[in-house]
Amino acid sequence: MKYFGAESLVFLRGLARNNRKPWFESHRDDYQRHVKQPLADLVQEMDLRFAKLAPEMVGDPRRSLFRIHRDIRFSNDKSPYKTNAGCWFFHRSASSKVGQEAHGGGAGFYFHLQPGNSFVAGGCWMPPRPALLRFRAAIAEDQRGFERVALARPITRAGGLDQDHVLKRAPRGYRDDHPAARWLKLESFTVSKPLTDEQVTSGRLTTTITRDFADFLPLVRWLNHQLGLEPAKQR
Repeated sequence: MKYFGAESLVFLRGLARNNRKPWFESHRDDYQRHVKQPLADLVQEMDLRFAKLAPEMVGDPRRSLFRIHRDIRFSNDKSPYKTNAGCWFFHRSASSKVGQEAHGGGAGFYFHLQPGNSFVAGGCWMPPRPALLRFRAAIAEDQRGFERVALARPITRAGGLDQDHVLKRAPRGYRDDHPAARWLKLESFTVSKPLTDEQVTSGRLTTTITRDFADFLPLVRWLNHQLGLEPAKQR
């Protein structure tokens, strides 16, 4: 099934050029028809696929979709809207929130739609400190066990763990020459893979996403295990 088309990318490009409320309101129907509703449909389809791939992971159109409105309270950029769309798939026993405010949120999967910059990702982005400390302790205790996941071929083929948020020195409590220092310095545990505009507007999009999420699944499950969020055999 095809979820997004040229109209979806045209809307997002237009929003990037005209990031103002009057323009958005005059194109709200395009947003609903070509971006928000297809994204909700994609979440529902992927939820069905997760029932077989990883039954503990779920998607919910009410909780998985990210809002188009930006939080501009503490930003110098007062543009009111995001120029992308995204959705999050999460452990059924965890919160659907992500990032440092996602207490107990756990690891999951993400789909990002943006002209020329779409991608899929898996893992735990900028975990809150209690979760981060658990990951570090588990890595220090069993470095080889973590590396069997982090250096597995599907992960390295995607470019390895993302290096966007890395400390310059080992965190407090660990030596700079610790054997696992390269991993202990990570503040975010994610892997991502780009998608072309042709892929996101293809009728094979869900097949592509399912394959990539399957590659990321061992990392997601390793992270969730450290937080007490275990795999499931069935829904």
